[in-house]
Amino acid sequence: MNDAQDLPAAGHNRPPGAAAPVVPRARGGSGVEGLSPMELAFPTIEDLRQRAQRRTPKFAYDFVSCGCGENLATARNRAAFDAVEILPRYGLGNLAIDTSVELFGRRYAAPIGMAPMGMGGLLWPHMELHLAAAAQAANIPYVLATPASASIEAIGRIAPDVFWFQSYGQPRDDYRITFDLLRRAADAGARALLVTIDTPVRAKRPQDARNRLAVPFRPRLGTMLDIARHPAWALATLRAGTPRCENFLAYMQGTPSATDVANFVAGQTRGGYEWNTIARLRDAWPNALVIKGVLHPNDAEQARAIGADGIVVSNHGGRTFDGAPAAIDMLPAVKSRAGGMTILLDSGPRSGLDIARAIAVGAHSTITGRPFQYGVAAAGAAGARHAVHIFIDELRQMMGQIGVRTLSELAQVEFRQPRAAAYANLGQ
Repeated sequence: MNDAQDLPAAGHNRPPGAAAPVVPRARGGSGVEGLSPMELAFPTIEDLRQRAQRRTPKFAYDFVSCGCGENLATARNRAAFDAVEILPRYGLGNLAIDTSVELFGRRYAAPIGMAPMGMGGLLWPHMELHLAAAAQAANIPYVLATPASASIEAIGRIAPDVFWFQSYGQPRDDYRITFDLLRRAADAGARALLVTIDTPVRAKRPQDARNRLAVPFRPRLGTMLDIARHPAWALATLRAGTPRCENFLAYMQGTPSATDVANFVAGQTRGGYEWNTIARLRDAWPNALVIKGVLHPNDAEQARAIGADGIVVSNHGGRTFDGAPAAIDMLPAVKSRAGGMTILLDSGPRSGLDIARAIAVGAHSTITGRPFQYGVAAAGAAGARHAVHIFIDELRQMMGQIGVRTLSELAQVEFRQPRAAAYANLGQ
């Protein structure tokens, strides 16, 4: 597969050959008739993940798939989703199912979006461009990370209707770079700003250290042999060049190398946001502002107090604090203090059933990162589109099985979530 042939041209809203949005179809029975070759090859996100793991070097795959510490939080996220049970109702006939959701004044095709992940080009070249194009075609949100390997301006051209931006703080010079990044995002048409608060210190990720994934990157012989065993990745990366944090090039002199950029970003991005700084971002940002990384109900109240439009209940996908509870377990307690803010859930959705669980428990929508990156690593641009298709098609199937037509009906179903009970009265 030649991924370069699928790249969207600058100034175009859709990638060549992918103009039509994903239109999932409901099926009866349990057969495989009428399935496309992609559906037969990759029926689930797990199939995409396995293919991505086989197709990419270990250091690149581990960078995306592993969490911090001993991966306890990532495992906790999965276990928490699996513990949620939904009670279905039957005898309702064929339902006309509508998966659409309104978020911050715009209607999207489904309650799933692409979460921000830094340096996507490490797992597969042009990662962010492929994902943004797939999100635009399917009409679901795409959130660009500050340290992405694609620029704000490029994503604004590719995904003008669904572009959101995520912000880490760069405190030097009174957040000069941070506020300029916000200006650029607003100029590029970003409809929402996700301010990440759950990275006050650098996380320890032992697997990256074991893989010698550091700045500067000095691969061992074993790493070079691993790259040689993955020729598709090696050739694609050779053609694309070493990924860099593209958004920071505007603040550097000359023609910096990838190592130069990485060192610059590390020097600028230190420490987490304080609430008084977030209030300044609120004043400067003209569109929807969302606080990402909320686990404690008191932080939801803080977000509401500074005028946030929404929150993302998240433990950063298990990538920052191994002792954190699962995001979906904290959702009911956080929602009880969120007032009228829009609530998104991050950290763990891997299927349409997981989306249905999140909506039933109390989220208005969800975002997730790894599954979409697995899609690109597995099958290029087509894999990104297929990952979207899997989520929406499965969600439609789950809603039909549960016996609901809309997300508002899904939010009213009976469910059981025993793991969340311990947090019910937290902070009260």
